[in-house]
Amino acid sequence: MLLFAEDIAKQAGRLLLDKLRAERTIDTKDTVTDLVTDADRAAEALLVDEIERRFPSHSILGEEGTRAQASTTQDGYVWVLDPLDGTVNYTHQLPMFAVSVGVLLNGAPLVGVVYLPVLDECFCASRGQGTTLNGQRVHVSTRPTLRQSVLATGFSYDKHLTHQDNVSNVGRFIKEVRGLRRMGSASIDLAYVSCGRLDGYWEEKLKPWDVAAGVLLVEEAGGVVTNYHNRPFELDEGRIVASNPLIHSPMIDQLKPYVQEHAL
Repeated sequence: MLLFAEDIAKQAGRLLLDKLRAERTIDTKDTVTDLVTDADRAAEALLVDEIERRFPSHSILGEEGTRAQASTTQDGYVWVLDPLDGTVNYTHQLPMFAVSVGVLLNGAPLVGVVYLPVLDECFCASRGQGTTLNGQRVHVSTRPTLRQSVLATGFSYDKHLTHQDNVSNVGRFIKEVRGLRRMGSASIDLAYVSCGRLDGYWEEKLKPWDVAAGVLLVEEAGGVVTNYHNRPFELDEGRIVASNPLIHSPMIDQLKPYVQEHAL
């Protein structure tokens, strides 16, 4: 199943590359920063067609509306797809975008693939089998302090409408870390934590397709993934902290004022 997931992610990635510099249709969803393009839809259609052909009894949950009634907590196999994670980057021809393919079994991540087409980097994980980057095993970093760490975060699509906008968290972290990055793609952030390029990542208001594959990448690479309360992360809750084991508690500590302020 992992090899199949890797293959279809790469197929979708090639489709995205073909359309990257072509004229495309760009629509908005709920806000002006929540975009969908014809490339998103075409990539999701490709993924869905391949999955339905190979595994007709499996359920599918896709960002662009495929089988919206599917649930991350249902029994059996559920494929959770983000055909283009980083759509805003893509529409501006920035290279930081990815195809994310996750497979759940009875609600638990079983397989995860994140493919970066421009870099031709494919991160893969299968439960109990570790994480690889282009076939080579990878692990989270061993940097022991925030002061030595580079972290990543992101901002929700409704950031201009809500007071829960992550800015206060950025203000605290930026004073404590070596560097702070904003990739614009949750799946890439998690993939980069899994291979040690990033030491940690936090964000909120995420959807299951943003993280279903990446969570497994981090866990299988030896990392820790929780919610803001340092409890086990659930795909439907949206708030995530992922890091190497050494800086996880300090990251949680930095988020406590935000949690208390907003009574989360």
